Amino acid sequence: MGEIITVDDPADPRLHDYTDLTDVELRRRREPAEGLFIAEGEKVIRRAGEAGYAMRSMLLSQKWVDVMRDVIDRSDTPVYVVEPALAEEVTGYHVHRGALASMRRRPLPAAADVLRTARRVVVMESVNDHTNIGAIFRSAAALGMDAVLLSPDCADPLYRRSVKVSMGAVFSVPYARLETWPKDLTPVREAGFTVLALTPDERARSLDEAAPHRMERVALMLGAEGSGLSARALAAADAWVRIPMSHGVDSLNVGAAAAVAFYAVTAGRPRE
Repeated sequence: MGEIITVDDPADPRLHDYTDLTDVELRRRREPAEGLFIAEGEKVIRRAGEAGYAMRSMLLSQKWVDVMRDVIDRSDTPVYVVEPALAEEVTGYHVHRGALASMRRRPLPAAADVLRTARRVVVMESVNDHTNIGAIFRSAAALGMDAVLLSPDCADPLYRRSVKVSMGAVFSVPYARLETWPKDLTPVREAGFTVLALTPDERARSLDEAAPHRMERVALMLGAEGSGLSARALAAADAWVRIPMSHGVDSLNVGAAAAVAFYAVTAGRPRE
């Protein structure tokens, strides 16, 4: 059972994991270096635990102690109980859900291990917006994509905003980070995947025409919001595909486009 500790000093070193959560650049450096990530809200904390992530500590307001009692009872980590105002002073924002947990990161698998049993894979290039990362992971989980590969400069799926937007789906879909881009697409292709680049370019075939749901193995590449896939990524693809548009709309937000494309490449597959 976790020890419940009331803390009334925002400078208490035991709260170090939770300091300056709104400083994106600082947290992006700190969290991987210190081997932690922050889970926010009851559902996300529970899903992180169910996915096998070990807890370092929890930070709760008093009213959340009873709600999280079963999680506390199963854990041997400290539970810091603070007033909402103190939580805001420590974290830098009003913690609406009243529950935070510091979780231990796990080593990422190699891309080859992620690909071994996959049939439908998402490949992201330079997607550095945490909201988009979270939205894409949530759609990937919901629509039956098997795995995610990230280019070296993609944002961290375990950053607090990504985890929150995904509602914990980042814990459900295996992912790996590629080391060399786009050179590391070669092993993807050698594993039997057809690499499709999603682009609004008129030269691309529509998803209906390409019929990716009939392909044995598909790796669908998505680019960053606005700029899309780079020329190097497009050149490395086996084919270009697009979502047909109407009413003069030329493109969708990458999160929305991802959901549409995921459905197209997974149509007819059983969902768990």
